[in-house]
Amino acid sequence: MSEEKSYHQLIAGHVYLGGAGDVAAMVEQDGVQVIVDLREESTGCAAANVTWTRIPLGDDPAQDQVALFKAAIDAVVAAYRAGRKVGFHCGGGKGRTGTVAVGVLLELGLCQTLDEAEARAKAIRPVISMKPAQRAALQQLYPQA
Repeated sequence: MSEEKSYHQLIAGHVYLGGAGDVAAMVEQDGVQVIVDLREESTGCAAANVTWTRIPLGDDPAQDQVALFKAAIDAVVAAYRAGRKVGFHCGGGKGRTGTVAVGVLLELGLCQTLDEAEARAKAIRPVISMKPAQRAALQQLYPQA
């Protein structure tokens, strides 16, 4: 009998996304080797023996975060291209995580438009809900999408 997971696979067997509470399971159950933590408020990783990268994205930031979203997308894509299993998360796995998921799909060329990438990400993880500023950041990063 299989147990339902609260995190999801953006790219089957390689790229995982969820909330902060999913990190240990990603590592233990799926062998994730790299964790990209999108929380500004984060102080450490919940799992041992992983490469942990913190990209300090605020959930409702006053300042522009385009460069931080680019850094997060690049960190996930670099780990994936290096053949490592990578997981990324924010607090609940909705806004910041959803925005990075959409960006990863665009960066890897798996989707051609922002709307297509958002629809695909939501089909994988239905709780995704990008805020207007998060969507605007992706529009700046991927103006042709």
